[in-house]
Amino acid sequence: MSNRRRAGLLAAACCASLMAGGLSAAHADTLADAAALAYQTNPTLQQQRAVQRATDESVVRARTGFRPTLNASAGLTNSRTDLATPSTTVVGGVLVTGADVNKIGSSNAQLQLSQPLYTGGQASANLSAAEADVLAGREDLRRVEQSVLANVVTAYVDVRRSQETLRIANENVAVLTRQLDESNARFDVGEITRTDVAQSQARLAAAKASQSSAQGNLAIARATYAQIVGQNPTDLTPEPSLAAVLPTSVEQAFDAAEGSNPAVLSARYAEQAATARVALAKAAYLPTVSAGASLGYDATEVNGNGKQFGQYDRQIAGSLTARVPLFTGGLNASNVRAARERENAARIAVDGAKRTVIQQVSAAWSTLLAARANLVSNEEQVRASRIAFEGVRQEQQVGLRTTLDVLNAQLELSNAELALVAARRDEYVASAVVLQAMGQLDVSKLSTGTAAYDPKTSYDRVTHSAGWVPWEPVVQAIDKVGVPSAKPQAASK
Repeated sequence: MSNRRRAGLLAAACCASLMAGGLSAAHADTLADAAALAYQTNPTLQQQRAVQRATDESVVRARTGFRPTLNASAGLTNSRTDLATPSTTVVGGVLVTGADVNKIGSSNAQLQLSQPLYTGGQASANLSAAEADVLAGREDLRRVEQSVLANVVTAYVDVRRSQETLRIANENVAVLTRQLDESNARFDVGEITRTDVAQSQARLAAAKASQSSAQGNLAIARATYAQIVGQNPTDLTPEPSLAAVLPTSVEQAFDAAEGSNPAVLSARYAEQAATARVALAKAAYLPTVSAGASLGYDATEVNGNGKQFGQYDRQIAGSLTARVPLFTGGLNASNVRAARERENAARIAVDGAKRTVIQQVSAAWSTLLAARANLVSNEEQVRASRIAFEGVRQEQQVGLRTTLDVLNAQLELSNAELALVAARRDEYVASAVVLQAMGQLDVSKLSTGTAAYDPKTSYDRVTHSAGWVPWEPVVQAIDKVGVPSAKPQAASK
């Protein structure tokens, strides 16, 4: 990370003067801006996209099971023999006699082609498993996307809550400062006692402590925002309502979650991959057939006794090889049993994912209803507390209330305003969590102008660039003949 960028991120935690005096920004950030920036730059999201692109390559590797392989090899050898006495040797069918020095040079090259014709369904099962892994990976990517967007929403409203909390704390300090000045003036003319002044001083000190705490909480919220979004928050505008995209009942939330929650869909695709791997293990019992061809040459040159002899051979060969497993010492049977149990585990994981999602939706919906009720109550509390505070102040001016009564009314109003700010934050976060539990907290819900990342684009690119042979569909069709079934079985108890 560059020093400039590091300084920009750290500025979120060390700008107390900005927090105390207000933010002066050239423009106001919106939740859509924050969501779009995080969607494009968040490291967690970028990492998961890279993981998904690596998973796409598994399909390319699986398809090589239907395609030919071509290998080339070459070799070059030179030798020199110093003889103590003349000798007679036969090299390449040529008699070489009498030489103090023999020089022999040889070279060879070979081109080998191999084409699988039938793998007993292993290549087909491997391809099915890889494709299911890709689909499961896409759902995992979608889960990470929704988690990041939920964190963006939380960070955004946390900064706004902290800003409002600091504003209320500043206003409270200002009000109590005026109250202390008024108490000192009334004490000077003998209307109140030193006790009343001390009470005002104590409340002002407590308000200043709350103000310092609010400044610290805002610094923390700003640092969290910078970590998730990628830049420091400026003057954040009010977040838009999510009421239009929320379900009207918990039953609608349950139905949506079952069909679109990424955890459930990922578990289902993982089960499909496990079923395909059962077929892969069973296919080890079947024979395999492959065709091969090779073209090569061997050349030898002998230089001895002033004479030079050479020989050149060329080989062309073709083969059709069938392999039948007869005995593996129980390896194949063990692999099938292990694959079956992994399939059972994957099936059980689907049920576990469904239960978890039901719990998440239920908890999120209940939290949302409670947050909405708290919001209504807190709004009424602020309205009543403000009326009460104004009334107590007026009654105190005519001698019907004490200074402590005014201070208590001001404290109740401040606490009510803080509770209202927290309730608004909780209601909005609860709305986002409901969408996340449903599997519908997409970037389009928060930033309509942001293009969604499409993992299929990368998948199509790598699969199309991997090459293709005209007879590949024929080999795939042949490979499915007589393959063992991999129908799901009931999970063992």
